[in-house]
Amino acid sequence: MGFGCNAAGVVGSRIIDSPREKLISIITNAFVPCNGRFPFLITIATIFIGTYFTGALSSIISSIVVLLIILLGIFLTLVMSKFLSKTFLKGEQSSFVLELPPYRKPQIIQVLVRSLFDRTLFVLGRSLTVAIPAGIIIWIFANIHLYDISILDYVANFFNPFAQIIGLDGYIFTAFLLGLPANEIVLPIILMSYTKGRRFIKYG
Repeated sequence: MGFGCNAAGVVGSRIIDSPREKLISIITNAFVPCNGRFPFLITIATIFIGTYFTGALSSIISSIVVLLIILLGIFLTLVMSKFLSKTFLKGEQSSFVLELPPYRKPQIIQVLVRSLFDRTLFVLGRSLTVAIPAGIIIWIFANIHLYDISILDYVANFFNPFAQIIGLDGYIFTAFLLGLPANEIVLPIILMSYTKGRRFIKYG
C-alpha cells in the first residue's frame, strides 16, 4: 500500500495485531517511494543526472535512476525490517489473519459507470480546465524568446530578488505562482525551467 501512498500504508498497519510488527511496518514504510514522490524523483533525476546526457539518452538514464531508487527503497525496507526484528524489536512472529467480507457477485456495469463518472470524468475535467491551459502558458513562456531570452527567464529574473529573501530562486518562485490553480504542475514547471536555460538568472 505504501507505493500508492505512505499515509495509507501507515494507517493500513492498524490491522496487524502484534504491536511489534505494527511498529516495524510503520517505520519501514517510509523507505517505500509512494506515488506522490515520483514527480519529485523524476524531477531530481532529470535535473541532476539527465542533463549530463543529450537526446533520448537523457530520458533513458533518468528513468533508470528512478527505477534504481525504487529498487533501493524496496531493498532497504526488507533489510531494515529484518534488522529491527532481530535487534531493537525482537519477539515472536505472529500469524497474519485477514477477515474477508462476504463474497458478492461483481456488478460490472455499476463499477464501470461509477469509475467513469466519479473518477475519470472528474480528472479529465480538471485537466481541461486547469492543466491544459497552464501547460500552454508554460510552454509559451519557455519557448518564445525576446532578444535570445525566453519569457520564462524574464519572469524568473523579475521575481528572483523576492525569491532569494525566502531562500528560493526565481524559477521555483515562478513555478509556485503558476502552480496555484493545481499544485500537481509545480514540479513540471520547475523541471521545464531548469532545463530551458537557467543561465540567464542573476544571483546576488
